Amino acid sequence: MSVDLWVWAAFAVLVLICLAVDLGLSHRSREHSMRGALIMTAFWIVLAILFGVFIYFYMGSEDAVEYYTGYAVEKAMSLDTLFVFMFVFSYFAIPTEYRHRVLFYGIIGALAFRALFIFLGVEIIMEFTFLMPLLGVFLVYTAVKTATRKENERPDLNRNPMVRVFKRLYPTTTDLDGDRFFTLKDGVKTATPLFLALIAIESTDILFSIDSIPAVLAITQNTFIVYTSNVFAMLGLRSLYSVLEGSLQSFRYLKYGLGAILMFVGVKILAHGYLEIPTLLSLAFIISTMAVSVVASRMADSREARAA
Repeated sequence: MSVDLWVWAAFAVLVLICLAVDLGLSHRSREHSMRGALIMTAFWIVLAILFGVFIYFYMGSEDAVEYYTGYAVEKAMSLDTLFVFMFVFSYFAIPTEYRHRVLFYGIIGALAFRALFIFLGVEIIMEFTFLMPLLGVFLVYTAVKTATRKENERPDLNRNPMVRVFKRLYPTTTDLDGDRFFTLKDGVKTATPLFLALIAIESTDILFSIDSIPAVLAITQNTFIVYTSNVFAMLGLRSLYSVLEGSLQSFRYLKYGLGAILMFVGVKILAHGYLEIPTLLSLAFIISTMAVSVVASRMADSREARAA
């Protein structure tokens, strides 16, 4: 189903309003309390659910289920992204009070890059339908890679190509200057570690989108549904990071849950024509798998705490 231009325009206005509200709250509150982060996380989730209701009435039940499934996949994958964000902030020694500004502008950049990837991806798949089985194989490979990843495996930011190229082309400093991305040092405008962290986060999200966007494209090739589900999953990342920052390391079984989800989607593509799996069943599997992996992780932590 083609989407009217006014719907795209209304969605763009909604996103701009959301970003303005998010930026306003970030500037107003230097102390990001857990209560405030929980409220904002709940707000973004409810907003995403309500948008799904709009899709239900505007496009139909099947499209609404595809939207919720895409949103669930992206939300699950975003939890893995937060691990890397935490490592980036630690690597560049970014204080907690400045991390939210980096995340905000990182999300804006991610929305732009994902729009490009999604529109190109949909056009390529629609033009070359024989690529779908290859997409399924890629997702199965990614699932195995995710599930077998070492616990302490972290990206080598010294080898991050975007960070290395920027350092060669532009002067940088290891000193922070409040929440500024650039500062004057000996009369020369230099980039602070805050901006290097932003570059690292943007480049990391590009790599993660190579895994997550194909998973959503495997569910639907409707550009509007793919992009809106991505956007709503990304909008809540800043507040979700605040909620989970202290407990991200305890999600020990998360990688197995993500691997199972990617494997399921990949197998679904490869089985197309032989076995038809309803989208509603896919949604139920994704939500239940993530719930099991998170609950199992928390239960394991509780057992260790009692044993200690």
